[in-house]
Amino acid sequence: MNTTVIIKASSNKNGNTQKVIDQLNNEFNFDVIDLLDYTIGHFDYDFKNADDDFIPLLHKIIEKYDTIIFATPVYWYTMSGILKVFFDRLSDLLHYQKELGKQLRGKNMAMISNSGENDRRQGFEMPFIESAKYLGMHYLGDIHVWFSEDESNIHHEAIQQIQKFKNIL
Repeated sequence: MNTTVIIKASSNKNGNTQKVIDQLNNEFNFDVIDLLDYTIGHFDYDFKNADDDFIPLLHKIIEKYDTIIFATPVYWYTMSGILKVFFDRLSDLLHYQKELGKQLRGKNMAMISNSGENDRRQGFEMPFIESAKYLGMHYLGDIHVWFSEDESNIHHEAIQQIQKFKNIL
């Protein structure tokens, strides 16, 4: 059975990223992990953050899920800061938690970004694709979702993108 989790990485708990997740979960009922609910410190070569929430969270994700979807707003042309910290901490899995990191091999990764306009820059997806490759994961793809001019609703063209995205999951 394929189990999927969405890792929500927005600084706004009830913002547009949540609207995108809600739209995706109209059909699916994927679990959602909100990174705002965890204390995850920056990567440190001396592993001073070894006792924060990152490693226990990774254990949970690896044990329970086959597919990981990262959901992030576009902040300053890139992924959110909270997601960048999460990605940097994947380095822990290459150093002192190697066996845990090896368990990501063969799992799936996908990504959903969102912003106020259809303006995601070329290359935004590269850190996700390359991280999946490096970790031995299968990159399923990504979409960008944008909102109507008043930012209250997902743009109708973006809803079509979500429908296409559902087919790769």
